Amino acid sequence: MWQSYLTGLFTMAGLIVAVGAQNTFVLAQGLRREHHLAVALLCLLCDSLLITAGVFGLATLLAKSALLTTLLLWAGIIFLLGYSGLALHRALRPQALHSEAAAPRRLGKTLLLTLAVTLLNPHVYVDTILLIGSLGIRQPVPTAFVLGAACASALWFLGLALGSARLAPYLAKPQVWRLIDLGVALAMLLAALPLIRQVIS
Repeated sequence: MWQSYLTGLFTMAGLIVAVGAQNTFVLAQGLRREHHLAVALLCLLCDSLLITAGVFGLATLLAKSALLTTLLLWAGIIFLLGYSGLALHRALRPQALHSEAAAPRRLGKTLLLTLAVTLLNPHVYVDTILLIGSLGIRQPVPTAFVLGAACASALWFLGLALGSARLAPYLAKPQVWRLIDLGVALAMLLAALPLIRQVIS
């Protein structure tokens, strides 16, 4: 049991730390102190459900459906490019920074964006369903593997949200926010490029 648990924990930890759209979004929400714990918990819930689905059968179904894979690719490309454009717009227009600081997003809108960043990113299906799922189903105790992977996700997202929120007072200058939004725009664009290459090829 412990072997399966630790395999899930360390495998998920290795995958989740990579900088991507979801991590960038959680980091930005933590720095804004804007519903960051709710965002982290929703990311954790989504990861846990996708990992469970992958280990217990969805990995095989997704691997066989070329149409579903193509639809996920296009949805991811459109969302990532759109979000990159919005972040770039905020970075290039100082008044946008001030208006966002004065009127933060509502919880409902923030959670919808979190779901979009998580579920419209095809990489999350490759990582949590195909890779984690195909590895987990081969474990002696698949349930322990799922628990270990979910614990890695919880440690990462909660740590990222809480850690970035603690740094927020030191990063409150408009110039810093402009750099953060530029970083978000670049991260989303870099996440979209491999998907575009995959569709073209």
